[in-house]
Amino acid sequence: MAITFENALGVHPEALNFRVQRTKVLASNLANVDTPGYLARDLSFTTVMGQISPASVDKPVQKLKVESQYSIPYQNSNDGNTVELGVEQAKFTQNNMDFQTSLTFLNMKFNGLAKAIEGR
Repeated sequence: MAITFENALGVHPEALNFRVQRTKVLASNLANVDTPGYLARDLSFTTVMGQISPASVDKPVQKLKVESQYSIPYQNSNDGNTVELGVEQAKFTQNNMDFQTSLTFLNMKFNGLAKAIEGR
C-alpha cells in the first residue's frame, strides 16, 4: 500500500497554513490601530477546519477557502476604528502559540515518517 504525504500528514499542513494567513490578518489590524474608520478583521479556525473532511485531506492547501470576518469591538471608538490594541495583541500572541503547536505536530509526523523509512 502506497502512502502519500497528504494522507500521512493529515490536517496539520492546512492548520499551519491557516495560522500563517491569520497572522497576516492580525498584523494588518495592528498596523492600522490608528487609522480612522479601519474595521478589524479576523479568521475563524472552526470555519476553515470545518471545510476539511477525511475525504478532502488529500486536497492541496491552497484550495481551502478562507474568508475574513469583521470583528465586533468590545468598546467603540469615536473615529470608527474597531481595532482594540490589547485584544489584537492577545489574539496575535495566541495565534503564535497555536502556530508553534501546529508546527510541533507537523514535525512529529515528519519524524514518524523518517523512522518508518529507516525501518525503526
